[in-house]
Amino acid sequence: MEVVQAVGRGRTNHEIAADLFISLSTVKGHIAGIQTKLGARNRTELAVWAWQSGLL
Repeated sequence: MEVVQAVGRGRTNHEIAADLFISLSTVKGHIAGIQTKLGARNRTELAVWAWQSGLL
């Protein structure tokens, strides 16, 4: 959830990793997995989903 919210707020992968104290590759893996599950083709679609779902 925190990763999706951060993407929705426009944070970069590097910023998300630093904010959550996780590695960059972990952030990339989380985002890729979430996009696959939701059928989102890119970060923008993921951010729109987060907004529509009330996560932002």
